Amino acid sequence: AINPRLEQVFQIPGGIGINLIPLEEIVSRYGFIAFPGYKVRGKALVRVTRNADFDANVEDADIEYDFDFSKFIKSKVKLRGSMDVVRLETDCSKSTLREFLFSNLDIRKQFSFRLKNFFDDRVLMLISKYIPNEIANQLRYVPFRGAEAEEIISSESLIELVRKKDIFLSYPYDSMDPLVRLLNECVDDSRVMSIRMTIYRVDMHSRIVDALIRASEKGKDIEVLFELSARFDEENNLYYADLLQQAGCDVSYGYSNYKVHSKILSIVMYDGKEPAYITHFGTGNYNEDTSRLYTDLNVITSNRSIGEDAAAFFRNIGVGNLDYKYDKMLLAPTTFKKGIISYIDREIEKAKAGKPAIIKAKMNSLTDRDIIDKLVVASKEGVKIKLIVRGICCILPEVEGVTENISVMSIVGRLLEHSRIYSFGDEDDRVIYISSADLMTRNTDRRVEIATPILDKEIEKKISSLLDLMLKDTQKARWLGSDGSYYRVESDEPFDVQQFLIDETMKGSNL
Repeated sequence: AINPRLEQVFQIPGGIGINLIPLEEIVSRYGFIAFPGYKVRGKALVRVTRNADFDANVEDADIEYDFDFSKFIKSKVKLRGSMDVVRLETDCSKSTLREFLFSNLDIRKQFSFRLKNFFDDRVLMLISKYIPNEIANQLRYVPFRGAEAEEIISSESLIELVRKKDIFLSYPYDSMDPLVRLLNECVDDSRVMSIRMTIYRVDMHSRIVDALIRASEKGKDIEVLFELSARFDEENNLYYADLLQQAGCDVSYGYSNYKVHSKILSIVMYDGKEPAYITHFGTGNYNEDTSRLYTDLNVITSNRSIGEDAAAFFRNIGVGNLDYKYDKMLLAPTTFKKGIISYIDREIEKAKAGKPAIIKAKMNSLTDRDIIDKLVVASKEGVKIKLIVRGICCILPEVEGVTENISVMSIVGRLLEHSRIYSFGDEDDRVIYISSADLMTRNTDRRVEIATPILDKEIEKKISSLLDLMLKDTQKARWLGSDGSYYRVESDEPFDVQQFLIDETMKGSNL
């Protein structure tokens, strides 16, 4: 195998222009030197993709693993290098050599693909360092850094600021630093008694984990629910779970047979006789790295009802109770889907009464059949439905008499659109939820997900305006047609929503 630590691209001196050769081509041309005394009769570059998916239920951690789910996950991760081959890629055209590969890798011909160019596309990321800056800079995105609102920068205490008003962060246009700063304040604030949070994916050099460790060392009650089945992040999560346990934190691993995909942070403090709460909800992970690349929404609030819901959530997860009725939050797999459908029904009733009725929603994918069927009913009743679905969408819009009131767009740009927003109604009767959940069956029925209502009217307006901006995109947006194909809308006034928001960020940032 080609060692990934080796230099992957080499420059050939001399000649006209810049001449580069990838390591894989050197190996292909001169690999025979490694076999002196042999006659090389055939050669091929080969790459295999193995099945990396595995089932992991808490109940599987039996006596063989000392009833420790983390040990079970570690054993599964170790098997990845020897699991079944599901795809073969090669530059070989020689039939006898290809048949040899099919036989020894136990893979059928239809899962084999011949590559004519690079095997490792990562070499393309390395080319820029060989290109003069005056040329390379024209090919790069202009860098930007997430901004911080003036009221956050000027505030002496984020704890006190959030107790006065809710804080809204829209990654990556807003920085994650205020959330990290809030946690660090909690470490040093004697009023803070406990910090509880869920972790699905976390940065490999996490300041959030560092803050939790410091908090535990200062005697705070720290509880972290790690989802060890977060695909390809199992090892990173195992490492940090072990680190937190060594620091005295209470660490648990998921919930029964449901992945815990919720993004929630609950801070409980005592300022007098009554407990006070600070709660963070997000649509994305507590990951500083991806917060610079993914679009996600976050709300930090001191609302008592929300705080009591969050505290109850961690108590219930601890005892295996999913049936608890929360005051504000919607929880999958119990109330989330029912709640979404009830709000769709609300818009249907408004349309029947001749009142304006509208639904705007943004998600990664839409596959849940129950919700799709209800959206079709809403469309037939005259509810205007505007969906922003980046990936899989199992509803065909604009079908006359069926989904003619439904539009579907997808935005794929510089940043990964990752936020989930569900908006029902408009203006005074508008209700908006942000959530960790897509409208997919795996999320609505087989994961623990949270959706929280936006109670602050100023933040609600910001999120609604953000949806409207995305629906105006003419550059990176593609619209889904009734025939299942995507098309671009031509416009005399091109508008790229991501670039617009980046420009707005840079106007107010320190760049």
